[in-house]
Amino acid sequence: MGIRVGIVGLPNVGKSTLFNALTSAEIAAENYPFCTIDPNVGVVEVPDLRLQRIADIVKPKRIVPTTMEFVDIAGLVKGASKGEGLGNQFLANIRETDAIAHVVRCFDSGDVVHVEGRVNPVADIEVINLELALADFDTVTRNLQKAVKAAKTGAKEAVAWRELLGKVGDHLDHGLPVRSLELSSEERRSLHELHLLTMKPTMYIANVGEDGFSDNAYLDQVRALAGEENAEVVAVCASVEAEISQLEDADKAEFLDAMNLSEPGLNRVIRAGYRLLNLHTFFTAGEKEVRAWTMKIGATAPKAAREIHTDFERGFIRAEVTAYEDFIACGGEQGAREAGKLRIEGKEYVVKDGDLMHFRFNV
Repeated sequence: MGIRVGIVGLPNVGKSTLFNALTSAEIAAENYPFCTIDPNVGVVEVPDLRLQRIADIVKPKRIVPTTMEFVDIAGLVKGASKGEGLGNQFLANIRETDAIAHVVRCFDSGDVVHVEGRVNPVADIEVINLELALADFDTVTRNLQKAVKAAKTGAKEAVAWRELLGKVGDHLDHGLPVRSLELSSEERRSLHELHLLTMKPTMYIANVGEDGFSDNAYLDQVRALAGEENAEVVAVCASVEAEISQLEDADKAEFLDAMNLSEPGLNRVIRAGYRLLNLHTFFTAGEKEVRAWTMKIGATAPKAAREIHTDFERGFIRAEVTAYEDFIACGGEQGAREAGKLRIEGKEYVVKDGDLMHFRFNV
């Protein structure tokens, strides 16, 4: 499944530097507002050590990781919801994403200009959140006006739509994101057509200095705010990550060791995006390829088959499933079969993270 995460924040907080590190794209990241105007898009491999361990057993011709798409969206400013700083264009770019990665500056530097002339991560977050809420309030208000007229017929669905929009509008009017509003699954599905910005799952990426991972008051402030929202925070040093991304693999390992890091911080960003969107991975393995696939947690085997091809879902008969741990312990599919660890599952089977799957289907 295609996953698209928008990187947002005020100008000069490190969005484009972070994007460069994620994608090694080397796009412009100069120190002035609106350096990024058109959104830059990069496809990033999702790090998963299990893929190589499976391949070591199967010896395929190729290894295909699953991916996530990141979009570097230009810096928002106060008044973006009213068109300030090319705001309408930027907000439209955010609407097209599945989730938001909100980059927040958590370091002091006289060399990097802050658009507001000061470093205050909580205030920065509030600026962005307010602009997104104002944009959503405008969308909801326009639709509510139409809904009020439609509800005069007394039609049950029209009345329900009017009531829902009224509830959402009141919530936004208090400056609160729609994702924090208690809604039923049906109400969320109904609102999907509006592509509300504050409904999107959001995580905070705290851009810290090289020595800013501990004893950092700015980072503590972001974590406190995120705790109130039940949101994730990932601390990275974007400039260091950009440097790491340009190194050869051998040099990269040496650099990480010198920095006392077990892996690039960007791996944590990507995994946080997975958690944010409630995703996990299953695998297929054969002589041609070993491949990772992304799907929603809680989805059934036919939905997993659909990730490979829609015909697989339509003609689904059964799935042959081996848990990752059993596949490795038994030395592959044949060993798992002989050990009784390969299972036959039907349409109701809920796929587990790490499952190795082979689908049987009718054409």
